[in-house]
Amino acid sequence: MDTIYALASAAGKAGISVIRLSGPAAFDATRELAGSGLTERGMALRGLRNSDGVLLDQALVLTFPGPNSFTGEDVAEFQVHGSVAVIDSVLHSLSKINDLRPAEAGEFTRRALENGRLDLAQVEGLADLIDAETEQQRIQAQNVFVGKLGNLAEQWRISLIRAASLIEATIDFADEDVPVDVSPEVNELLDAVHSDLQTQINGSRISERIRDGFEIAIVGPPNVGKSTLLNALAGREAALTSEHAGTTRDVIEVRMNLAGLPVTFLDTAGLRETTDTVEGMGIALARKRAEQADLRVFLSENGDKLEITAQEDDIIVRPKADLRRQKEQAVSGVTGEGLNELIDGITEVLRNRTASAGLATRERHRTAMIRADQALLTAQDEVSKGPERYDIAAEELRQGIRALESLVGRVDVENFLDEIFASFCVGK
Repeated sequence: MDTIYALASAAGKAGISVIRLSGPAAFDATRELAGSGLTERGMALRGLRNSDGVLLDQALVLTFPGPNSFTGEDVAEFQVHGSVAVIDSVLHSLSKINDLRPAEAGEFTRRALENGRLDLAQVEGLADLIDAETEQQRIQAQNVFVGKLGNLAEQWRISLIRAASLIEATIDFADEDVPVDVSPEVNELLDAVHSDLQTQINGSRISERIRDGFEIAIVGPPNVGKSTLLNALAGREAALTSEHAGTTRDVIEVRMNLAGLPVTFLDTAGLRETTDTVEGMGIALARKRAEQADLRVFLSENGDKLEITAQEDDIIVRPKADLRRQKEQAVSGVTGEGLNELIDGITEVLRNRTASAGLATRERHRTAMIRADQALLTAQDEVSKGPERYDIAAEELRQGIRALESLVGRVDVENFLDEIFASFCVGK
């Protein structure tokens, strides 16, 4: 196995930067730069010198012997002063040492997976944690990274193995004079797993929205104040505004952190009949994006007919609250009147939805759980037909077990690995 090295912190100027090494030659390479006398597991302030004895930097040197390290191998880290010149000089010196090579994207984490320090779901959780922009994204990613999804999948796997072993024991002893009916215990095990899987499958789409972000479309007729409202929500001029109807032709997107949730507001073209070809294209796109959005905020004057059917959670408000004399639920992008109430309403809807979020955060997770659930349901159906169908039931359970093993990366994941690790920086 090669020994790899890379900058593990962000590139560019910083107070402190971290350079990481992992592999069988990690400690030898560390001694070449930092000198001898380093403890097997510890931290020391050392001068780093190149092969000519030139001082490169004063650094904290940390050593983590395998297998109790992030990668499961011998790992060393240099915490250096984060100037570009210092980083470059240390990396250049490492490149001159035999048996060392630069790490590829995500290679440290890949070694952690290969050495059993992380399962595949934890790897994905780590990637999401690094990318997290909001509090809810951080919490969700942390839950997966610490192993909650993997632990749950392992509990399901153990239950399926127990059910399969009961069925196979019945097959093996089918010639006994007093056969034991294992179907009650098998069904109890499979019912429990099915219930858990359904909860997680149903909550996975919300978890995916937390990970990727909710889309909220601002919808209404032309010149009703949609772009002005978007600008007020964004706190900047994200969209052009004009008293002339039909100004917005494309969909304007503004990403925001709304009470810890990732949200993208969409300013769409005004919905109306038009003979203008370009405006018509914008309206068609507006309809499509609005219908696909997770939530719609309709700006409707005087109870105008909505051009798109509102869903249960959609919010309907009167625009231009600053121009209205009577008290009513309205919002003004000009003065900000009603803006906090609108934000609170949107937040409440999203909070209610996220309450049902599960641990599965990716389509891959959901697909594996659906496969496992379908297999155990088929197995239950075969068990209900009697012992002569137990061999088929046992095979179905083996397929279910394999699906759960793919969830945590034990089998059938080679096609996913390159894509997953490509999302990591080189030093991770």
